[in-house]
Amino acid sequence: MRLIRLQEVLSKTGLSRSRLYADSSFPQRVRLGRRGVAWVESEVEDWIAQRIADRELT
Repeated sequence: MRLIRLQEVLSKTGLSRSRLYADSSFPQRVRLGRRGVAWVESEVEDWIAQRIADRELT
């Protein structure tokens, strides 16, 4: 299991920072400290895969 920081999440998803935080379907972040956060890489990849699957169904 790997944690990835904001810049990598933005790069992988193509989302803007504000869109990332506003999207309630996006995986929750993991707090690393008072100011630091990260995301579980596999959860982000699953979220991306689900967006692709949803696109293929329409």
